[in-house]
Amino acid sequence: MKHILTSLLLPCAIIAHAQPPNAGVTGRWTTIDDNTGKPRSTVEIMISNGTLSGRIVDLHDKSKIDKVCEKCPDDRKNQRVVGLEIIRSMKADGDEWEDGTILDPETGKVYDCKLWLEDGKLQVRGYIAFFFRTQTWVR
Repeated sequence: MKHILTSLLLPCAIIAHAQPPNAGVTGRWTTIDDNTGKPRSTVEIMISNGTLSGRIVDLHDKSKIDKVCEKCPDDRKNQRVVGLEIIRSMKADGDEWEDGTILDPETGKVYDCKLWLEDGKLQVRGYIAFFFRTQTWVR
């Protein structure tokens, strides 16, 4: 009986240990418009091979659902905003994710990025040098 229990619990322990301690950021998050305070989009955050990325999976303004990112740089230029990877190459650092980038699909600008959980909400900071702006995303 002891061996059966051990053989069942060991894989669970290994899987739990394989997840980064800050894996709680994964899943779907609602972005909030800074000016109106209303939901703007839904972003799905995932971790693959220790790297975090995020993709827009829905726009709350259905009139913009077929919009493309005309101002986006690199491989994202003229791609549909829904499905667009806006967060790239984030690396875990303790309770935070950093050293990656976030794209603003409205302007096409790419910013350095840092993410962390605070009181169950996702803090998303985009910055260039010493200038930054932090948004709060909710589940």
